[in-house]
Amino acid sequence: MFDKQLIVEIAEIAKVLGNLHRLVLLECLVNTEHSVEKLSELSGLSIANTSQHLQQLKRAGLLQSRKSGKHVLYRQSEGPIMEVISILQQYAEFNREEMRRLIDDSNNQEIISWDELLDRIKENSTILLDVRPKEEFERGHLPDAINIPVDELENRLDELATHQKLIAYCRGPYCVLSANALALLRAKGIQARRFKKGFSGWKEAGMRIETKS
Repeated sequence: MFDKQLIVEIAEIAKVLGNLHRLVLLECLVNTEHSVEKLSELSGLSIANTSQHLQQLKRAGLLQSRKSGKHVLYRQSEGPIMEVISILQQYAEFNREEMRRLIDDSNNQEIISWDELLDRIKENSTILLDVRPKEEFERGHLPDAINIPVDELENRLDELATHQKLIAYCRGPYCVLSANALALLRAKGIQARRFKKGFSGWKEAGMRIETKS
């Protein structure tokens, strides 16, 4: 049987800690004490806001205070408060790494390899979609590619044959146009992948390119 009152107390502490400014103030008070004015300076908050956050931390039992002349000095209460914050930080970092892993997995799935691209071109089983501006496309593009600039793509989806798989590309590995195109296509329920090396990678490999005069 769980302790309901304990759960309530945990929830109240979690609520108090769920604020960036209060966490900053707690960090400023590790193994030391400061006045409201000094904490205002360290945190970049106004004195009024600093005082308000300090009072909430004190009511939660996380801080203690004492008067020193005209100033009120605050310090952390006894207890493992920084250990709690450290665990929360570790969990946040864990979540961040998980998110990065999911993004990396997603990116790896959407990027087509060089060999697979060549196989699909040979099999004529794909549409190469060049999403660069028209002028760049006309100066050079992958063989048989069609050009729909990314800013026109949403209004020209009917030009794409849905029975063939799409492979989008743009300038090169640091160009985001093809990634933006994929996001738009997938939002419309159209499956696609992208050739990350783009036109520059294709050209640098000595592959045949086409121009439109």
